[in-house]
Amino acid sequence: MEPFHFHTKVDQTLLLGMKAKNVAGLLEGIRAVPDSSIYYHTHRFLQQHHYLSPEPPNDFAHWTTEILNNDALGEKLSSIDIIQFGSIDELRRRFIGIFEEYLAQNDRDQECPPGEEFHFMACRTFVLPTPYVAHNVREFRDVLARVSVNSLYYHIFDAKLRLGFGENDFSRWFDDGGLAALADQLRRLDPYTHTLEGLRKRILVMTKPYDSH
Repeated sequence: MEPFHFHTKVDQTLLLGMKAKNVAGLLEGIRAVPDSSIYYHTHRFLQQHHYLSPEPPNDFAHWTTEILNNDALGEKLSSIDIIQFGSIDELRRRFIGIFEEYLAQNDRDQECPPGEEFHFMACRTFVLPTPYVAHNVREFRDVLARVSVNSLYYHIFDAKLRLGFGENDFSRWFDDGGLAALADQLRRLDPYTHTLEGLRKRILVMTKPYDSH
């Protein structure tokens, strides 16, 4: 197997200078913001509150429910299954579709109270190498037990959507190393239903039978 180099990341939050006071404003912003903003507003809770399970809803659902008091629309937004999307563009189009459908069916677009506007954010990510390298599954498991949750997050979540690889880095490595069955198991694992520590433990359990590889 080719060596697997573990990386980690540091995120710098950016205020984009765009805000919304109603659903139409959300739709306009979602159409215009960069991919990093869509990713930020659908994933930030996973990393910042990695001990929570299940994860809170995406920021759009949270603001629509809590600030606009629109429970029906908020429920539609929070029910979006992010794992089903292979790219940020697909995820963006899903949000756009829900907002367009809502506005077509509702004449009145409730505005938020002053000072409660939705502020579009994004993040600039700095990827950093770690000293950890795995040459086989046993070494991979040893390292995975020690790396930070930021490293785990980068290789699982960032790799699939933000970086546009379509799958996590671990699955790709196992596949390239001839462990197709293990790679498939990891592809089918829903990381959004685990805390990051829970996800670490689950992957350690899944990979244990392959220690001899």
